[in-house]
Amino acid sequence: MAAGPVPLLERRLLFVTGKGGVGKTSVASAIGLLAAQRGLRTLVCEVDAKGNLADFFGVGPLRFQPTEVREHLFAMAMDTEESLKEYLRLQLKVPLLAKIGPLASTFDFVANAAPGVKEILTVGKLTYEVRERNYDLVVVDASASGHVVGQLASRVAIGEVVNAGLVGSQTDWMIELLTDPATTGVVVATAPEEMPVTETLELIGRLKDETEIDVAAVVVNRVLPELFGRDEEAIFGTLRADGAAALAGAVGPGATDVLDAADLAVGLRRSRAVHLARLREGLPVGLPVLYVPYLFTRSHGVRATSLIASSLGEELGF
Repeated sequence: MAAGPVPLLERRLLFVTGKGGVGKTSVASAIGLLAAQRGLRTLVCEVDAKGNLADFFGVGPLRFQPTEVREHLFAMAMDTEESLKEYLRLQLKVPLLAKIGPLASTFDFVANAAPGVKEILTVGKLTYEVRERNYDLVVVDASASGHVVGQLASRVAIGEVVNAGLVGSQTDWMIELLTDPATTGVVVATAPEEMPVTETLELIGRLKDETEIDVAAVVVNRVLPELFGRDEEAIFGTLRADGAAALAGAVGPGATDVLDAADLAVGLRRSRAVHLARLREGLPVGLPVLYVPYLFTRSHGVRATSLIASSLGEELGF
């Protein structure tokens, strides 16, 4: 086991997950971009067929074959059928494409009847890229927190499939990679709100109890900046006490709107600070927590990805 937390970009396989709506894909794409900017040959893989990872890099639809979206940066969309074909060709040495069709149909039938097989095809593709050192880092835009534990098949889950004779000894090396904290980690994206924090703490507990995969970091997205301190709040209070009418007459008709906006900003930050405190108290000691400020812009796109990558870089000391 590692003596301490392994630096995020020194790992070679990162699964990014989190409650839907917290910016999981934003975080995954930003980590990929940051790694590429640091000179690492990086692959970002989208697991959800309904995902929109391509939008974060400003490119067309992604396919199973990786697309170079930036220098050192590649992106792909997972396709379990294509993953199976690649597995049959590389691992079982099936020589002819004509033979793959019937095998694929049979395997698909078995996969639907045996939970875990499709997950292994997904994870197997990603771990294969790591094992073959095709990339310095593979970043996975993984399933949402409610499903990712099954996707990150634990030693027991993989063992059950192996015992059924479906994949055989080919999973041994997958287990070694997945359970090596120097190689693989989970990044949990969250937001300073009640439900995301609750789900984050539950997910980290499940990952610890049900898998042997290390949690690399928690990324808290959409953290509001502290725009005003106590002194400014006191001034706002004094201005209000002097009377809205007098204030409007001296400054202009929009003066009270400015004070209302200031009060709203202070209130939102304080309400979120409570959830941040609960998150920090509930996390394992020593687990890195990275903060991404709220972007007062569109939630995704090339610019947003770049801004989040820059924020993560600052948090990581780059």
